[in-house]
Amino acid sequence: MPRALVFGGSGQLGDGLLPLLRAAGYEVLAVSRQARAPGDGLRWWVGALDGALARPSGDFDVVFSLGPLDAFVRWQARVGAVAVRVIAFGSTSMATKASAAALAERALAARLRDAEEDLFACADRNGFAATVLRPTLIYGRGRDRTLTRIAAFAQRRGFFVLPRGAAGRRQPVHVDDLAAAAVTLAQAPALTSRAYDLPGGETIAFDAMVQRLLDCLPRRPRLRRLPMPLFRLALLAARGVGAADGIESGMLERLQVDQVFDAGDARRDFGYAPRPFAPTPAMFGVGGVDS
Repeated sequence: MPRALVFGGSGQLGDGLLPLLRAAGYEVLAVSRQARAPGDGLRWWVGALDGALARPSGDFDVVFSLGPLDAFVRWQARVGAVAVRVIAFGSTSMATKASAAALAERALAARLRDAEEDLFACADRNGFAATVLRPTLIYGRGRDRTLTRIAAFAQRRGFFVLPRGAAGRRQPVHVDDLAAAAVTLAQAPALTSRAYDLPGGETIAFDAMVQRLLDCLPRRPRLRRLPMPLFRLALLAARGVGAADGIESGMLERLQVDQVFDAGDARRDFGYAPRPFAPTPAMFGVGGVDS
């Protein structure tokens, strides 16, 4: 029975990955900050990457990192090789936020870039193959911080507001397609250490994406478009009542900018075939969860 070590198994990527690994016959050891009930072929190991987490006992065929890449790389560099291959998730934010106006967003892009470079250097030193997967806009399990937040606000208020011209193209990617890609890679012959962009199967304007999301919700919320100056005033008012926490001005500018990535290398090397954006309420935590 092959063995997999999974970091971040309690997150939204883990929701998709763990069942696929167990269905594929893997014995899974998943790391969590809190004790969790074991399942058939699944054990939980209590620990945190930002603590003094030890090297697990035994050998593994593959290690998956589904959480913060920089924290995982520091742990990996400290304990040395644990498996012959590592599959780690980064983000296309490394590119989209590299020149952002906000210092925090530029710092995030730099951390992602440095973490990738450090992981590949660690792989070279320790003799394992490392693959970094960079998703675009993740959705599907009601746990993302973008589309699910939009759905929750719109379902509660009956409307959602965007500035006019929010037509920058996006490629939303379902979490289950990312999980399937990771399992496929784990079962394929080891590739040379490298990174792959993993966009969704459809490129769509941001406002059209939001409209499609709203159309699937039970209340059928309305999408309202405001001129940018008026939208900024509305945003200030929303912040005043705590209804727009986490929305920075740089995010508004990016609504007009394409964030499009090429899945050609992933299609060629491991048959990556993500679905188009066909939302259902359950994908955003409205009425349950489905795929």
